[in-house]
Amino acid sequence: MAVTRNYYVFNRDKWQALHGHTKEAEISDADLQSVKAFNDKISLTDVREIYRPLRRLVYLYFKSFRQKRQTLAHFLDQRVGPSPFIIGIAGSVAVGKSTTARLLNLLLKRAYPNLRIESITTDGFLYPNAELTRRGILDRKGFPESYDMPRLLSMLNAVKAGAADVPVPMYDHQTYDVLRDQFIHLERPDILIVEGINVLQLPSNSQIYVSDFFDFSVYVDADPALIEEWYLDRFGALLDTAFTDPDDYYYQYAIGNRADAFAMARRVWHDVNLKNLQEYILPTRSRADLILHKTAHHRIDRVYLRKY
Repeated sequence: MAVTRNYYVFNRDKWQALHGHTKEAEISDADLQSVKAFNDKISLTDVREIYRPLRRLVYLYFKSFRQKRQTLAHFLDQRVGPSPFIIGIAGSVAVGKSTTARLLNLLLKRAYPNLRIESITTDGFLYPNAELTRRGILDRKGFPESYDMPRLLSMLNAVKAGAADVPVPMYDHQTYDVLRDQFIHLERPDILIVEGINVLQLPSNSQIYVSDFFDFSVYVDADPALIEEWYLDRFGALLDTAFTDPDDYYYQYAIGNRADAFAMARRVWHDVNLKNLQEYILPTRSRADLILHKTAHHRIDRVYLRKY
């Protein structure tokens, strides 16, 4: 992992010592299960040793952001409108981004109940399957060209500018498609967490990037061979639950030959997800402010914090 020169590197023992002494409600195992992504692995030990220090760091950055806004208002000698502190969370498919985003959201809400904390995913900004088919790129779903980037950038611009009601399109992982006319509405959050494989990418045809709106960013990292293992484990678990629902995207594979289904999943991993990771996602890792490195069983063994 050739990113260490610009990063402070912590093992778990050194990182957990930075948790601070903020009083907050304890996180229970039931809380953890409610935010854990499907088939992900995380423990209360991870909360204590990894995520509480991260929560504290995010809050310190947030306070600095607020102070900077006050400094700007003082310089201009006028009121400066509300603007959220935006956190980007990136990484491969199946690496555990969603769990990181949801758990960080929960910890921030428990520690700072007076703040409005919101989370969204960029999945809703994928073009609908019908449009991807029309463009001939359904097999490149997740690649940069499969996202409606102007719409995503417009949404982030409105949120950052303090717009009162910003709609965010939703995605259904059962039907594997964008939900028509269904939205999350953002109402001037103090902190917004934006999770997605594409949030640190630099599209060559754009003059402004998603990451330009971020005040802090996290990359969830692991060896690609491990991520493939987690991807296939998740696929198998999805097959075990999809066979009762004909509307589920995975139903067709759940009721068919299991060996054929796994052969298809391996092809998708190598031809789509691994290629996307190597060409577009992994090169953005060094742009993150913080890297959570995972090893076997989703255990975070190292944390990298950008020096400058």
